[in-house]
Amino acid sequence: MAAEIIDGKAIASRLRERIAAETATFVTETGITPQLAAVLVGDDPASAVYVRNKQRACEKAGLRSTLHRLDDRTSQGELLLLVDRLNADREVHGILVQLPLPKQIDETTVLDAVAPLKDVDCFHPENVGLLSQGRPRFQPCTPAGCQYLLAESAVQTEGAHVVVLGRSEIVGKPMALLMVQKGKAANATVTICHSRTRDLPEITRQADILIAALGRPQFVTAEMVKEGVTVLDVGINRTDDGKLVGDVDFTSVATKASAITPVPGGVGPMTIAMLLANTLTAARLQTSAS
Repeated sequence: MAAEIIDGKAIASRLRERIAAETATFVTETGITPQLAAVLVGDDPASAVYVRNKQRACEKAGLRSTLHRLDDRTSQGELLLLVDRLNADREVHGILVQLPLPKQIDETTVLDAVAPLKDVDCFHPENVGLLSQGRPRFQPCTPAGCQYLLAESAVQTEGAHVVVLGRSEIVGKPMALLMVQKGKAANATVTICHSRTRDLPEITRQADILIAALGRPQFVTAEMVKEGVTVLDVGINRTDDGKLVGDVDFTSVATKASAITPVPGGVGPMTIAMLLANTLTAARLQTSAS
């Protein structure tokens, strides 16, 4: 079986075009340009690349993007003061605090300090609570990107068994919440697996849709999946020789899957597109509330 390649880059490009058109209409109607403020603490090279890509995507879609760079010795108090200033700035509609943060800073405290209406990453407890109730204010970027890929690829999710590998607050848990809800590209039966799961291959072989978000390079092999499975690979790992690979052994798993995302060019571009969508949503919400 030759797996269909789910081209996240192409799908994200079409979505960004739609967001750009909607942004242009919003700016014309309100005179307000949605603005995303990104906060980067330290000099982690990967984080710098991610932030730069997000800034470029914003500009192409007609959104403003500002970057606040802080030294890796920045204290938690100093970072919280910046977040407070951005919360109070009426021209800033979305706040992105790039993770990971230096060890002297508690990530949960900082993410909780972001105003819920500006929390375009959907990390704040208020927004996570709304998501769990099936009435999200914002969509968690990477999980929503995965769900969008399933919808655009016409993958049948209703009644399907979705297995999520990983239980992180960023991907695993919100991914499960999205897939179990009523609605488009949802209505699935969901199993979350993690490092303490027993007989993991036995469970993954039951998956109609497998979503890998473990952070372990090429962990999922052909022996762990059944024929015809749809595989979304959220992992981004760099090998010792500098190669970028996912959490799935693409070459072997693609021989059994009906559809699969590549790394790079799969889920990654969708995460950025969803961030743009959330920033526009945030601007709409704040404009209507003012």
